[in-house]
Amino acid sequence: MSFRRNLARARSHIIFIVALLAGLALELHLEGLLRNPFAAPAQPEPLDQIEAVPMPLAVPGPPSEADLEQARTAWRYFQNNIHPETGLANSADQYPSTTMWETGSFLIALISAHRLQIVDDAEVEARLTRALESLARIPLFEDSLPNKAYDVRSLAMVNYQNQPTAIGLGWSALDMARLLSALEAVERNYPDQAGRVDAVLSRFDLARLVREGRLNGSNVTDGLTVEHQEGRIGYEQYGGKALMLYGLDALHAVGIEDNLVVRDVGGVTVPADGRLNRNQVPAFITSEPFILDGLEFGFDGTSHRFASAVYLAQEMRYRETGVLTAVTEGHISEAPYFAYATVWGGGAPWAVLTLAGDRLDSRRTLSVKAAFGWDALFDTGYTDELLAGVAALADPQKGWPEGLYEASGEVNDSFTANTNAVVLASIAFRSHGPLLAVGK
Repeated sequence: MSFRRNLARARSHIIFIVALLAGLALELHLEGLLRNPFAAPAQPEPLDQIEAVPMPLAVPGPPSEADLEQARTAWRYFQNNIHPETGLANSADQYPSTTMWETGSFLIALISAHRLQIVDDAEVEARLTRALESLARIPLFEDSLPNKAYDVRSLAMVNYQNQPTAIGLGWSALDMARLLSALEAVERNYPDQAGRVDAVLSRFDLARLVREGRLNGSNVTDGLTVEHQEGRIGYEQYGGKALMLYGLDALHAVGIEDNLVVRDVGGVTVPADGRLNRNQVPAFITSEPFILDGLEFGFDGTSHRFASAVYLAQEMRYRETGVLTAVTEGHISEAPYFAYATVWGGGAPWAVLTLAGDRLDSRRTLSVKAAFGWDALFDTGYTDELLAGVAALADPQKGWPEGLYEASGEVNDSFTANTNAVVLASIAFRSHGPLLAVGK
């Protein structure tokens, strides 16, 4: 392993220790242990107002045969969608394009399938080799970082219509965080692949992913690269943790004190973000970043509380309305083909929105990946009901679709890498723990 990689590893440990100490100081402050006893009572901090008692974590155990059958269904998606020459997987069924987020999802799905013994040692090593060798030769945006999208057949940079582009679209710090999390998992679990991982990483200018401790992405506008802060509460912390594994200073990204606001959703106080997104729409809170944080890193004290609150709001909605609720962002089966089903978003609870802020509430989906993720983490009576609500959607020939449209009861029959990866990771989590846990 290269000296630079070892140095980056050491720096990441130092940064994590600093972050933990900062978190301890914050907790002590919030508990009043650092306050002047003679000072006037302070107003409650936003963190104090989030649901204070986190949900108990699920009890680990080996997968049942039913679990393994569900996992095999999820792996079928990848068997159908891995391009044989490049080893990369389509982002959506038979659509030969991918992002670095979805490439990270594919690698996590492959590792999870191996953990569950759905693929054997020889297959996982062969598939990792092919995928990593392709990642080591993709053209880079401005010769520094992966473009936002690629054709999985040719490895060419493309736009979101999968048309070749010489300039590129820019890079996404969040997409790169997902890829980097997956590459760390590859290196920890498959030491024979360490050299190939280093060959991939050695081409990237990772320093461009952060600026002043925050996630830094870019867009191309009128031929110019415009850089911008990326991520909101939930995704920002998930991305920051991944980048810190590589020695990058993302301390402001993992912090929450500057931007956290609290919203009451059906009597549950949930975390939200006081900022607008790039389209000047109030930020979205969905299930996915909190689920991924738990499945991959294992919760810290704050993320456990946040995830519990986001989950409990959804259970409370079901208790009040009788409508099974597990919402997150994902593909939909009609234009604009992607929507954010939120717990809080655009200034309202339960809004379904495009990134531009258009409402699509008729496309709210009972999400397969949210159902599996929440069940893996918390395993409650309600998550049992969620799994029962989506169980019949499994397609042994294609994988798991996105879910059920709440309003019509029709199947949201988009099949994607992200959903099937989360299903596999969720089932593997129950028996093996967080993907990046020490010693796993």
